[in-house]
Amino acid sequence: MFVLFNAIASFILGFIDGATGMYDPSTGYGALSGIYSLAVLIPTIAVAVRRMHDVGKSGWYLLIPIYNFILACTDGDSTDNKYGANPKGL
Repeated sequence: MFVLFNAIASFILGFIDGATGMYDPSTGYGALSGIYSLAVLIPTIAVAVRRMHDVGKSGWYLLIPIYNFILACTDGDSTDNKYGANPKGL
């Protein structure tokens, strides 16, 4: 849900940037999109680390490009792990 909300918000802000002429083609960002991206940087990292913990891995696995994508797409641990209880409660 976090990624979906961010995608929708980024699309809307990008549209507003383009419609108001605030989009800068040299940087690829508009003013609103850039501010929003900076505002959600730390929450995005926190959600990604929480996802790594769901599959029983350390948050440092985010630094491994392809492997972190594979981990993010796999189902979380069905039981409790060293990072806490199963968030699905199954």
